[in-house]
Amino acid sequence: MQRAIIIGGGPAGLTAAIEFLKTTDIKPIVIEQSNNWGGLSQTVNYNGNRIDIGGHRFFSKSDKVMKWWLDILPIHRENIENLTISYQNKSHDISSVIEESGKEVDKDKVMLVRRRKSRIYYKRKFFEYPITLNTETISKLGYVQTALIGLSYFKSILSPIKPENNLEEFYINRFGKKLYSTFFRSYTEKVWGIPCREISAEWGAQRVKGLSISKAITHYLKKILKLNDNGISQKQLETSLIEYFLYPKFGPGQMWEEAASIIEKKGGELYRNLKVTGINIEKDKIVSITTQNALTNQITEIKGEYFLSTMPIKDLINSFNITVPVSVKEISDGLIYRDFITVGLLVNRLKVGDIADNWIYIQEPEVKVGRLQIFNNWSPYLVNNPDNTVWIGMEYFCNIGDELWGLTDKELKELAIKELSLIDIINKEDVIDAVVLRMPKTYPAYFGTYNRFSELKDYLSLFENLFLIGRNGMHKYNNQDHSMLTAMQAVDNIKQQVTTKDNIWSINTEMEYHEGK
Repeated sequence: MQRAIIIGGGPAGLTAAIEFLKTTDIKPIVIEQSNNWGGLSQTVNYNGNRIDIGGHRFFSKSDKVMKWWLDILPIHRENIENLTISYQNKSHDISSVIEESGKEVDKDKVMLVRRRKSRIYYKRKFFEYPITLNTETISKLGYVQTALIGLSYFKSILSPIKPENNLEEFYINRFGKKLYSTFFRSYTEKVWGIPCREISAEWGAQRVKGLSISKAITHYLKKILKLNDNGISQKQLETSLIEYFLYPKFGPGQMWEEAASIIEKKGGELYRNLKVTGINIEKDKIVSITTQNALTNQITEIKGEYFLSTMPIKDLINSFNITVPVSVKEISDGLIYRDFITVGLLVNRLKVGDIADNWIYIQEPEVKVGRLQIFNNWSPYLVNNPDNTVWIGMEYFCNIGDELWGLTDKELKELAIKELSLIDIINKEDVIDAVVLRMPKTYPAYFGTYNRFSELKDYLSLFENLFLIGRNGMHKYNNQDHSMLTAMQAVDNIKQQVTTKDNIWSINTEMEYHEGK
């Protein structure tokens, strides 16, 4: 039997394994470096309170991905009605878009339907995200500021910057310079740690894509005129405008833990705590990988016919047992990743009162925190005592080795509490507990040597049985549904004996949609 070695047990790696089992006779073997399934989509349980690292909305314009998710964690009609009726004290007729399966469903292994709400926090006020120039926004900004934003926006329409050489120009063309500097610059520069003018416009093309002021206003008008679809099937909407999303009852990690269980039951092999230390190549083909067990230090060679990698490209290249061309090594070593810290805070209450937000983008330049998650609003089942406590995640963006990453856990907790108190989100005395999580290589950056990335991609394409998939595997800022689609396409290519990798790389380059993390 042929074997496919899959490096990484995140969404892309586990999707590939299931696809091999469903559609081929090839045996998948998944190698995961950590002790958890799900990669960035794992859920961390701290004293009964669960953390979704970065936030993962389960929606996709791909019917195949939506069906894939619901085959693993279905939606139970009773669950839908109870949650949507109680949510914001408003009932939504969205159960009509869910097909009844007629089978018994484990009520702990289900998807919830959640209403999406994200806002920007600026000058101690909340603004809808994406920004809509309605009466509430105008009253908060003031007429002078609003007029300046409007004039700046019309200037960008009449005289757009061409070509768009960087992310700053990308934003200005879509929102105007004044709105960009008010609501986008501070947060984006917190994420990347450098000015927007030093970041490739390609990042905006992938993450913001077709969203603009005109589309946000159009969506707002449709909403108040009740012309929008209130279901979870929202293919015509930009991602930032989507009203509802699916969410596993106990967080995104539940999806991937279930997926791992399915793989094992169907005959796939799963290994955790194995670090890939060598990629063994003979005559332009991968023949095996070398792994080291993190617990026992045991070295093992694992052979296969196909190799799918989600590991960071820099690490992949450094694992090759052959001499890599100098220029390729230079590009690989110059790839940059942005790292990520979440500080979970359990509090008695929020100073800003009860709010329904999933995410809050912090556009206050005097603090380092970039975004907040209110886990109660993702799923009440993430919180041990949702009726009496609020469980929030403060997101910090940094680089390994910098000042922020170098703070101790105690110092990070103190910083988080200090910053949220400073911007009037909480009172210090309401903090009950705190925890710190660090995630390296969370965001592949579109600067450094990225402008030469095509040379690196061409080199790696020479290895016919090597398939790069997923976010870090492709150094491409994908959401999990796009990462899954790259895995599905790679498996289909293997099944159909398609040797080109172009159709894998083309996923999420069609300028269709994207948002946030």
